Amino acid sequence: MQKITPELKQKILNICHVTILILSVLLIVYISYDTFHNIMFLSNRNYMNFQLFVCVVFILDFFVELLIADDKWSYTKRRLVFLILSIPYLNIIHHYQIQLSSDAIYFVRFIPMARGALALAIVLGYISRNKITSLFTSYISIMLLITYFSSLIFFNREHMVNPAVTGYWTALWWCGMELTSLGCDIYPVTVAGKILSVVLSFMGMIMFPLFTVYLTNVIKNRHNNGTKLAPRLAASSDKSSTQSQDGQG
Repeated sequence: MQKITPELKQKILNICHVTILILSVLLIVYISYDTFHNIMFLSNRNYMNFQLFVCVVFILDFFVELLIADDKWSYTKRRLVFLILSIPYLNIIHHYQIQLSSDAIYFVRFIPMARGALALAIVLGYISRNKITSLFTSYISIMLLITYFSSLIFFNREHMVNPAVTGYWTALWWCGMELTSLGCDIYPVTVAGKILSVVLSFMGMIMFPLFTVYLTNVIKNRHNNGTKLAPRLAASSDKSSTQSQDGQG
């Protein structure tokens, strides 16, 4: 079997990443549209077929990247969660008519979007300048996507039964307040809303300390660069002064 060249491998990876990102964005748009228009997704054949197609492509992407990986065992350990999130659970539940609560089914609907969110965070991390910035960019991407997904779920489950949730922007505001752990005067009344309250508060406690770590690293790097640059500037100034004196002599 002919060995795949690094150039061909990179092209294959780029195609896979672009495909995954496009499908992830389309899935987010589809779910957002259904949520805002109160469309029952289980009875929407087009949506169910599209999500199945997206999940199949996600699974194929995992095995394609596994095939061209240099260390297949290491790749499997690092990306196994991607494969687990790519399984079309919603289609399986619908096909076998597994009985779950409406809240549980709605959460299952977002599992493929979690796969896309991870892919987006990794790609954004790749284009960053250093490891700290890459990590920070990835976490910010995940935090923003979690906030958006949570706002869709909270709006869908609460706006019909919670008088305080008057529209989507109210749901988004609630998610932002919960994520910052500041709390909000809107209280969830559904099981899904209460679960989101705990998840967002927990994510906020994990995510926001990263701001401190990142800013500390930026300040430290600038200080170190300034400390290294000062002797060079001084040496350059002394050299220029010496050359000037020699010229005058």
